[in-house]
Amino acid sequence: MKTKWIGRIVMALVACCLSLVTSSAQTVELKIIETSDIHGYFFPYDFVNGRPLNGTLARANTYIKQQRQQYGDRLLLLDNGDILQGQPCTYWSNYVMRDEENLAAQVINYMGYDVEAVGNHDVETGHKVYDKWMSELNCPVLGANIIDRETRLPYVRPYVIIERNLSPLTSHHSPLKIAILGMITPTIGAWLNESLWQGLEFEDMVVSARRWVKYIQQVEQPDLIIGLFHSGLNGGITMEDGLEEDATQLVAQQVDGFDAIFFGHDHQVHNDMLKGPSGHDVLCIDPSCFGRNVAEATVTLTYDNGLLVDKRIKGNIVDIRNLEIDEEMVAHFQPTIDRIKSFVGRRIGTFANGCSTQDAYFGNSAFIDFIHKMQLQLTGADISLNAPLSFNASIDKGPVTVADMFKLYRYENQLYVLNMTGHEIRGHLEMSYDLWVNTMQSPDDHLLLLNDASTGDQQRMGFKNLTFNFDSASGIDYEVDVTKPNGQKVSILRMSNGEPFDENKTYKVVMNSYRANGGGDLIVHGAGIPRDSLQSRIIYQSELDLRHYLMEEIERMGTVRPKAGRNWKFVPENWTKPAAKRDRQLLFGSR
Repeated sequence: MKTKWIGRIVMALVACCLSLVTSSAQTVELKIIETSDIHGYFFPYDFVNGRPLNGTLARANTYIKQQRQQYGDRLLLLDNGDILQGQPCTYWSNYVMRDEENLAAQVINYMGYDVEAVGNHDVETGHKVYDKWMSELNCPVLGANIIDRETRLPYVRPYVIIERNLSPLTSHHSPLKIAILGMITPTIGAWLNESLWQGLEFEDMVVSARRWVKYIQQVEQPDLIIGLFHSGLNGGITMEDGLEEDATQLVAQQVDGFDAIFFGHDHQVHNDMLKGPSGHDVLCIDPSCFGRNVAEATVTLTYDNGLLVDKRIKGNIVDIRNLEIDEEMVAHFQPTIDRIKSFVGRRIGTFANGCSTQDAYFGNSAFIDFIHKMQLQLTGADISLNAPLSFNASIDKGPVTVADMFKLYRYENQLYVLNMTGHEIRGHLEMSYDLWVNTMQSPDDHLLLLNDASTGDQQRMGFKNLTFNFDSASGIDYEVDVTKPNGQKVSILRMSNGEPFDENKTYKVVMNSYRANGGGDLIVHGAGIPRDSLQSRIIYQSELDLRHYLMEEIERMGTVRPKAGRNWKFVPENWTKPAAKRDRQLLFGSR
C-alpha cells in the first residue's frame, strides 16, 4: 500500500511539473498587410469614366483601421509599388502640379504605411518624379537590387529593421526584430528608356537576395525575414543576360531565410505556400491590383521562458471591393479630389462619332486608327505601329474631355521613330499576330487566341497573351491569313500611298517608347533587332508623353471624326468574319 501511495504522489508531482512547463509557453499574433499595384486608385471615384469605384485605398483604410484597433503596433502596413501611374490623379500630381507634394506620398503618409517598395511604373515617371516622391515619404523606400552605378551600392535602402516590443504580452523582453527586404523586377531595361533610370542598374533578384539575406542574418539576427518584391510569381520575360521578370518563386525556392514574401507586379491573386531550399515553408502572397484586395499574413509567435520557439504564418486575401468607404479619409482629401475633377472635366474638343477598343481585335478600328493617324501626322513617319492599351475602352460621340484622353491613351509613353527595314517590320507584325490570333484549322475554330483560364486575369481578360502587345500597322496595306502557320501569316501588299513595299528598304517607323525600348519583345524577337542596337535605331524621341500631344491636336482640330481605315484584314473572310462574331460575343457579350 505504501508503495502505491508513494507512486501516486510521484505521478502527481510529474503532472504538476508538466503543467507548469506547458503554462510557461505564451503566444502572440502579428498582422502584416500589403497593398500592391494601386496605380492611383486612391479614392472611390473613377476620374476617367466619372463614376464611383469599388475597392481603392479609401476602402482598404477602413479594413486597416479595424485591424489596427485589434493589433495596435503589432500591425505592419506595406505597399509594393506601381503607385505613381494609372488614374488621372497621379498624372495630375506628377506632371501638372509637380511643385506640390506628390499625391501618392500624401496618401501613403496619411494611411501610416511602414514600408514602401518601388515598381516599374514608378520608375517610368522619371527621376524628377520618383526621386521627389521618395523624399516626401515618411516611411523607408526599399530596393536592394536597384544599384547606383557610381557607388555600386543600392540606390535606396535594401532593407529595414522594424522592432516591436511584445511585453507585457509575453515574457520575451527583447524587442521582436522584423527584417523587410525589398526588390524590384530587374527587367526594367526591356521596357523603359535609360533616360528614365539614368545612373542605375537592376540586379538579378536571386543574386541580390542571397547576398542580403546572409548579411541580415549575420548582422541583424532578426526573428522574421519578410520579402517585399515588385515581381510576379513566375513566367514573364527573360532577357538576354538571364534576368527574370517574375522571379518571386525562384527566390523563395533558392534562397534560404525568408518566412514570407509579399509580392505583386503580375496583377494576379496568389496565396501559396512554397518550400525553401531547406524544406521550410515560405508564404508567397499577392493581392493583385487597383485596391480590390489586400494581402495579409497572420504571424503566430510562441515563446517559452522568454525564448521564441515557434512561428507560424498563415496568408489570407481580403476582398475589400464592397467595404464601407473611410469617409474621414475622403473628407481629408476632398479639396484635392475636387481639383482633379476640374482638371479631367475640361473640354478639349468634340468627337463626331464614338469609338471603342473592342473593334481593334477584329480588324481596323476607329479607336486605334485615330492614334495611328496622329502618330504619323506628328512625326512624318512612313509607318505606324500601335496596340490597344485598354481591353475595353470607348469614347462616346459628343464633347471630349481630358478624362477621355486616359481612355484613348492609357500610359505616359513617349513617341519614338526608329529606322527599320521592311523585313524587320514584317517580322514584328508576324510575332504580334502570332500572339493575337489562332491558327484556324476549320471555319468553326476561334479567330482569336483565347484562354478560359485568363478571364479573371486583369492583364489578359480571356486572351492567352497580353492585349497591349497586339500591334497593328498603318501606312502599309496587308493581309493576315489565319490558316497559315505562325511566322507566315502576314502578307504586306504595298505601301498605303500606292508605292511598292520593299523588304530591303529602310523605313521610318513610329511607335510608343515602351515598344521602342523592347517592351513585349516584338521589336527584339519579332523584328530581330538586338536589344543593345535599339538606341542606335532611334531617330526621334518626343519630349513629352503621347497623350499630351493628342490633347493638343484635338484642341487644334476642334471636331474629330475618328474613322476606321481599310489597310488590313483577316483572311479568308468566309472563315474569319463568322469567327470574329462568335469571339466578340464570348469576350464582350451583346454589343
